[in-house]
Amino acid sequence: MLQIAPHVKEAIETLKPVVALESTIITHGMPYPANLHTALEVEQVIREAGAVPATIGVINGIIKVGLSEEEITYLSQAKDLHKISLKDLSVAAAKKLSGGTTVSATMFASYKAGIQVFATGGIGGVHRDARESFDVSTDLEALGSINPEPVKGLELRRILQ
Repeated sequence: MLQIAPHVKEAIETLKPVVALESTIITHGMPYPANLHTALEVEQVIREAGAVPATIGVINGIIKVGLSEEEITYLSQAKDLHKISLKDLSVAAAKKLSGGTTVSATMFASYKAGIQVFATGGIGGVHRDARESFDVSTDLEALGSINPEPVKGLELRRILQ
């Protein structure tokens, strides 16, 4: 269910900095072609800063860590894509759905892949009338429960270089 792109896997194994990126900003946050241009530009900015970008999305039920440019293009243009949060990952896998990952799903996939840093266009929150509806974003629950352990051998000064 979790497929890590070879270049991302190599970066993780060699302790290069990797930045995970959520993909609902591509599928649900911006219209085409601005979504595609923004996604590719953000990846380029990360590369120029010396890190490896790892955009995360779900394609045909497979959680992909490190989408290719073709996969990002697909997510930027396809219709009827799903907004996939942590609670939706198993359904997406079982039904072979495709879509963008929210912060919670991105955080989970990042944790499983060994990536400790991610960037997002924003997180979900406590929704209006939550006292009655209990409508609290899965993003907040994930931020409070997914706790990656520090990478062994990775020093703060190396991250800051």
